[in-house]
Amino acid sequence: MLDLFFETSWEVCNKVGGIYAVLSTKAKTLQTQYKDKVIFIGPDFGDNENKFLAEQPTVLDEWRTQAKFPPGMTVKTGRWLVPGKPLAVLVNYTSLYIYKNELYAEMWRRYGVDSLHGYGDYDESCIFAYGAALVIESIVAHKKASRVVAHFDEWTTGMGLLYVKSRLPQVATVFTTHATSIGRSICGNGKPLYDYMAGYNGDQMAQELNMESKHSLEKSAAHEADVFTTVSDVTARECEQLLERRPVVTPNAFEQNYVPRGAKYTATRKAARKRLLDVASAMVGDKMGDDTLLIATSGRCEMRNKGIDLYLDTMNVLRNMPETALSRRIVAFVLVPGWTHEARYDLKDAVEKQMAVGLFNPIITHTIHNEDSDAIYGKMNYLGFRNQQGCQVSVIYVPSYLNGDDGIFNMTYYDLLTGFDLSIFPSYYEPWGYTPLESVAMGVPTITTNLAGFGQWVEKELGSDEMKTGVKVIHRTDSNYDEALSQIVDSVVTVDALKPREHDKLRRAAKATSKQATWDNFMSYYTSAYELALNNAQARNK
Repeated sequence: MLDLFFETSWEVCNKVGGIYAVLSTKAKTLQTQYKDKVIFIGPDFGDNENKFLAEQPTVLDEWRTQAKFPPGMTVKTGRWLVPGKPLAVLVNYTSLYIYKNELYAEMWRRYGVDSLHGYGDYDESCIFAYGAALVIESIVAHKKASRVVAHFDEWTTGMGLLYVKSRLPQVATVFTTHATSIGRSICGNGKPLYDYMAGYNGDQMAQELNMESKHSLEKSAAHEADVFTTVSDVTARECEQLLERRPVVTPNAFEQNYVPRGAKYTATRKAARKRLLDVASAMVGDKMGDDTLLIATSGRCEMRNKGIDLYLDTMNVLRNMPETALSRRIVAFVLVPGWTHEARYDLKDAVEKQMAVGLFNPIITHTIHNEDSDAIYGKMNYLGFRNQQGCQVSVIYVPSYLNGDDGIFNMTYYDLLTGFDLSIFPSYYEPWGYTPLESVAMGVPTITTNLAGFGQWVEKELGSDEMKTGVKVIHRTDSNYDEALSQIVDSVVTVDALKPREHDKLRRAAKATSKQATWDNFMSYYTSAYELALNNAQARNK
């Protein structure tokens, strides 16, 4: 049994990307299992209010009043406003920059971490992680705890793990890489990762791609942790090759509390579908019928890694097919945040009046600052998407975070997701794949790839019959882009031809798959890793 459990991440109470989904959905199961022995640690950016944190009396109050930190460092405590409402500590770390050189020098002497070539977000991540480690050190001393696990997520918290290792040898450390920094960089630079995996040396590639400091920190944290984990078999292979340590695989899951049920689900889907159709009608100038096939992709703007290029090429093929090839109209949305300026006033007015007016430039819902350099907008224009009246396939780019206040949809991403008929996430580099898992949880059938951890898990555990899983897993390699494109086109045509009863069956299959990937089912992987970490810490302290 644990005395204390800490989990540190840049995305605690900070909704940035997929790791937020991992931690916020895992929190309820952890809280149920360990109660208030669970403490999440994240960054405090100095705002007067964090909408994800309820600052209220907790069992941490006594510690906070007695805690002593370096001058200027402050913390906020309360409960993270996610299912389970676990304890959270947010660290205002900006005053710690004066210790940067001393910290980097110590980590170079102890662990060989090369911070000399750090740039961009390296310093900020390391200083936050240092502040988080000071919090762990302080709470452990205050509680006089012995069986303690400190879990650190991604290279951004690696400096904190190394500090804990050096100062608190009794604390068991766990380090998780959700995607190696060098692996992501290899893919992002257009290099083939998988066909040449055995030939890559992580240190050499870090020098070539100017990633020495991040890679050095990540590799050191992976080797110094009592247990090193990652989220899928595909990423485990990557870690073993590039970081030179084989990790324990702890797959990600999803919390069903985020999914509306019964009448609430029906109402949410109806509202989402209406809003999507109203927006499409206003932009294109045609009244979109209820039988319109609504398709989505989402995630970070990584054209190749996330398969956004393949998604857009799919829609380009579909729109150029003979009209008889499709039985209904298709509207494909790209829900990927960009450098948004504001919601379009003409679109907002048309949607409020429920008018199918046909707008100028009907391919984007918000104005953006960088029209000339936005990768998605540029590709859509290159392919010639114009969303003209009567077109069989329309593609609409939504470059805004869907937090419920974007000005056009004014619905959260999860709520809006329920309105779609199909999602497509044809990723090239996807260590796990939260977006397809979120999709099936919301009852939306999905297309993913076998280069995504979730896709691999579905094939391995549930099989490859999409009518039974609600998930179509496309085979992707470094060199079969056209083949993958053809498979996705065929899959969309198949879904388009389904009768309503068949599509309902597919939706039910998707929901059933998501219930196999819950934290209730996957937490055992994590508890085993934590127990192993405690045993390893005990062994090295003899």
